[in-house]
Amino acid sequence: MQKIIKIALIAIGVLSAILWYLLPGSDMPAAEAAQSGAMNTMFIITYLLLGIAVVVSLVFTLKNLFSNPQGLKKTLFVVGGFLLVVGVSYVLASGTDVDPEFAAMSDEGTIKNIGMGLNVFFILTIIAVLSLVIPSVKNMFSK
Repeated sequence: MQKIIKIALIAIGVLSAILWYLLPGSDMPAAEAAQSGAMNTMFIITYLLLGIAVVVSLVFTLKNLFSNPQGLKKTLFVVGGFLLVVGVSYVLASGTDVDPEFAAMSDEGTIKNIGMGLNVFFILTIIAVLSLVIPSVKNMFSK
């Protein structure tokens, strides 16, 4: 299996080097360069390798997760907490807090989703900062 992977990686590397050489020059207009066969093939290789990496990482993560029941319990707790934060953020997002000039570019649902994403970011940032500051403060006063 190891040899097959090495041979496949060498073949992909050689193919990528050839495609790199075949890429259009900088003097070609962007619209024509985007339609280049070499460029499209490089994107296909990139998507293929990214897909393989995602699948392999998910398989090994799930395998490790289900082999350790204690870890599964912690993971479900964290995922539940994250879903709670997302739910609270969605409820807090109004969907109308945009300048009327820009509100014409998107509908209320899109604006509400953007607000939810910002709220999730802010809440998780506050949680991260507090999880760093609180133990430090406790440690200062316990000595």
